Amino acid sequence: MEGSTHYDDILDRSKRVTWQGDCYVDLSTKGEMEAVSWIQRHQQQLQCFITTQLLEAALSHMGILGLLSPAEEAQVRAVGTLQERVGAFTGILASKDPQGSDALTAFIENYDPHVSQLISMHEPMVKGHKQALLKQHGPHRDTQPIHHPSLNFTSRALLLVDGLSDLQQKEHDLVQVEALRGARRNHLRQLSMVKLLEPMTKVSRPPRVSLTVGVAGIGKSTLVRHFVRLWSQGEICTDLSFVLPFAFWELNSQEKISAEKLVKLAFPHLADPSLVLGGACRTLLILDGLDQFRCPLDFSEAVACTDPKKDVAIDDMITNIIRGNLLPEAAVWVTSRPSVASQVPGGLVDRVTEIPGFSPKDIQLLLNHFFTEKYVASQVWDHLVSNKTLMVISYVPGICWLVVDTLGHLLQAGGQDSLPKTCTELYAHLCSVRAEAGEPRGREPVRMEQLHGNNRKLFGSLGRLAFYGLLKHKFHFSEQDLRAYGVDLPSTQSSLGTGVLIREESAMCVTFCFTHLTVQEFLAATFYHVSSKRGLFDLFSESAVSWPRIGFQNHFRSALQRSQQADDGHLDVFVRFLTGLLCPLALRPLAGLLALGKEDAGQKVWAAGLLQGCLSSGGAVVSLRSVNAAYCLQELQHTELLRSVEEDLRAGSLGGKMTRAHCVVLCYLLHVSPECSEEVNLTACLSYATVKCLLPQLLFCSNLRLENNHLKEDVMELLGSLLSAKDCHIQKMSLAENAIGNKGSKALSRALLVNRTLTTLDLRSNSIGSKGAKSLAEALKMNQVLVSINFQNNSIEEEGARALAELLQSNRKLVSLNIRKNSIGADGAKRIADALKTNQTLTELILCSNQLGDKGAAALGQALTVNHSLLSLHLQSNSISNRGMTALTLALRKNRGLLCLNLRENSIGVEGARDMARALRENSSLQDLDLTANLLYDEGVKAIAGAIKVNRALTSLHLQWNFIKSPATKALAHALLTNSTLQLLDLQENAVGDEGVVALAEALKTNDSLRTLCLQGVSAGKSGAIAMAGAFNVNKSLITIDLRGNSIGMEGAKAMANALKTNRTLKSLNLQENLLGMDGAIFIATALKGNHQLTYINLQGNGIGESGAKVISDAIRTNSPDCVVEI
Repeated sequence: MEGSTHYDDILDRSKRVTWQGDCYVDLSTKGEMEAVSWIQRHQQQLQCFITTQLLEAALSHMGILGLLSPAEEAQVRAVGTLQERVGAFTGILASKDPQGSDALTAFIENYDPHVSQLISMHEPMVKGHKQALLKQHGPHRDTQPIHHPSLNFTSRALLLVDGLSDLQQKEHDLVQVEALRGARRNHLRQLSMVKLLEPMTKVSRPPRVSLTVGVAGIGKSTLVRHFVRLWSQGEICTDLSFVLPFAFWELNSQEKISAEKLVKLAFPHLADPSLVLGGACRTLLILDGLDQFRCPLDFSEAVACTDPKKDVAIDDMITNIIRGNLLPEAAVWVTSRPSVASQVPGGLVDRVTEIPGFSPKDIQLLLNHFFTEKYVASQVWDHLVSNKTLMVISYVPGICWLVVDTLGHLLQAGGQDSLPKTCTELYAHLCSVRAEAGEPRGREPVRMEQLHGNNRKLFGSLGRLAFYGLLKHKFHFSEQDLRAYGVDLPSTQSSLGTGVLIREESAMCVTFCFTHLTVQEFLAATFYHVSSKRGLFDLFSESAVSWPRIGFQNHFRSALQRSQQADDGHLDVFVRFLTGLLCPLALRPLAGLLALGKEDAGQKVWAAGLLQGCLSSGGAVVSLRSVNAAYCLQELQHTELLRSVEEDLRAGSLGGKMTRAHCVVLCYLLHVSPECSEEVNLTACLSYATVKCLLPQLLFCSNLRLENNHLKEDVMELLGSLLSAKDCHIQKMSLAENAIGNKGSKALSRALLVNRTLTTLDLRSNSIGSKGAKSLAEALKMNQVLVSINFQNNSIEEEGARALAELLQSNRKLVSLNIRKNSIGADGAKRIADALKTNQTLTELILCSNQLGDKGAAALGQALTVNHSLLSLHLQSNSISNRGMTALTLALRKNRGLLCLNLRENSIGVEGARDMARALRENSSLQDLDLTANLLYDEGVKAIAGAIKVNRALTSLHLQWNFIKSPATKALAHALLTNSTLQLLDLQENAVGDEGVVALAEALKTNDSLRTLCLQGVSAGKSGAIAMAGAFNVNKSLITIDLRGNSIGMEGAKAMANALKTNRTLKSLNLQENLLGMDGAIFIATALKGNHQLTYINLQGNGIGESGAKVISDAIRTNSPDCVVEI
């Protein structure tokens, strides 16, 4: 009886479930809900929130009530994970409903009311929260075309980075982009947004604190909004119960508050924040824009706090959340500009990601999407390509949109001839366009004078706000800030106001910021430019109490000095704009916005002299502050020195000219020059002093050539520090033709132990010796990045070869090894061959010009019987005879991997050729065989020709200088009648004669695979040329033919010319030194009128003379303008 009353009470209570405070839903009136039991409705929440301790108590209690038998309890305990045990337990109780649900509801409510409330309220709370977030962070927030879903920019993968580099921590955002030329670090792992909060491996844990960095305008807040939208729509991170996004500009409005109050203030729809922050739910706190926070985070002095109900200073709350004192169960995702992100100690961050900028393809995609007129998109792109500084800054999406929108507006307004060439001109046009757009709209016409007056006043006030905000590192402003600097709030809704200023609003506050950091810097520069002409005191002091500073030049010098002295470079771009405003072209668009006085050309000349002095003065090392002076000269359009250094760099004539000013300009070019982005060629122009001077800026080159500079061990110490730096981006480095020696090799070895970017290293001709090779080999055992190294001509000898053999046994990254010309004998070859038996990663081995002999070749042959990963083996000039050839060809019968075999300049005779022929009949992988300059004679080549008839793998065969005559050539021609794979045949410098050429010509009428035929110096005459011309009329596959050094004469040329009128496949024809004479050359030239495929022709050495050469050259260019002519 008592039990019945107890269950009646439970039933009555269960009819009413609390729902967001004092609101209730009466379950007894919901027929649809009665059909589903309480356990079934809350199955997911039960599995999520029931702990091990609660489950154990529930099992015991249900056993006492008789709702769970011992067998059923054992069944539950036998299941694996906690969630599976809860699922089994609730499944058994659900089968005994309604008693099962009623009993479990009552038990949980009595045991842990907090969990009971969480289970009941979780689903409606989550649903309401997602709806609120979708409303707050919906697509309407991202109105710019750059955020259009079809462009898919917000879904790009992040880059997983190992902490912040020195460049990121110390330099201005735009300087970071320029130094790297917008390039991404290739060795970084990509991470999709879906995996942002997932563990990296099956055994690791999800990150608690994640940090995402990116320069201003890269899209951090856009990424956050996109993440919130996807989560709210149930597309990602479905295991998260709550996502709570906070922007630091919102938090600036708070002084002292508790975590629970903050959540309630920001998300008023969450009735009970303690349910969200209690730890039972998996919650993600997003803290977006640390760089916008007014309080620098101080983790050493912050007051500890563990109570979410306790009021603490807002900065202390943030530090305690990140440290894990407060809300330790919540995941935290912080976004920030890199320079401020370093405030968070690295030891507290579990994962650091970086948002990549635009690639050139992304920019083109945006242009094609934004402009319906394709010609406009094409003109904008061409302008960016021709103006390097504009292209580089466009790698930042936020800046790219400003650039594209402004250039497009100017083009559509008919301003093709006045497009901006500097950043200052561009931003001047930007402000002018923003001021004019939509004025006036929806009201009575306003006089232009009144419009300019209103805009001029607003522009000046915004400039003042921008300048003093920049000095204070302040980028978000309250309404009070705007009023303090004279900004009339209603005017911020004008076209100019909305064009350069963004209004942000949330439940906590209203704030304003400029459309991009560079817009704030430009407006600050305009304010300083105007104010410096009439200012009596130092403008950098906001109060009037300062030393008198009269005259523009004094103010300009002050700004430049402060920029040069700032360690973080935060005034660099401001000073560039300030300098650029001295150009009339930059000021012209601002005529309606600034009170411009009379132009003074002398100020521009004076500023150019001052900046050039900055290039020449300074320390022994070029800093980014010095490089900024070169950027200022570019903005000033004073580019004589910049162009001069660029021309010398392109021509390779910098030697003897590397003054400090040249070094600074060179560093500037490393940032902006398209040529430098591909390769920086500093051959024969460096010394210890210049390397030291350039060192910090060489960090950001990807391909560095430092050849023939007589660099010794002292320079290698410098370059070692370069390669060891965390900021190093160098992927390829050539140190060929220097003198680094053994000591320099040791310095390089130490760097290779820690370097993680260098993939290709050329050490050709450096007197490294065996000890140096040993040091480098030891380092490469640990290095996991380098894939190609060139030791050519370094006298490493047998000892060095042994060290490299040991390397090959352990290294699993090296792909290409060049040890040409190193006095390596048979013993060294044997050691390397033994290593190849186990190495499975090396694909190219170059052993040319050593002393391997037949024993060395035999050892390598044995290795090839088991190694099938080596693709290319070069054994040129190694005194290999028939005996060594026999060993190699026996290996080729079994080998399934080798694609290229180079046996040039050895002593291989007829028997060796016959062995090769037997191997070619069985081998199905070898594609390139080079037997140049051996002793094959006709008999040996006949054997090879017989093999070619059946071989279906060989594509390239080199047989020059092998004493071949017409019989062997006929055999090769006969083989071409049936062979369908050979694409290149090289018979240069053999006595083939007309008879052999005629045979080859006949074969070409049938063969359709040969692409290149080399017949230089084969004693071909008129009849051979006529036959070959006949083949041209029929053959549709031959692309290149080389007939240099023959005697085809005028008649042969005439036949060739007639064939060229119909042939449509030949692209390259070399008739150098063929006794053509003027008439023969004219035949060829006139024939090209009907030929549209030939792209190269060589008629040198044919007795044409200078005047005849010009006539023929002009005729060829007229008839076939795309054809390259050498005459």
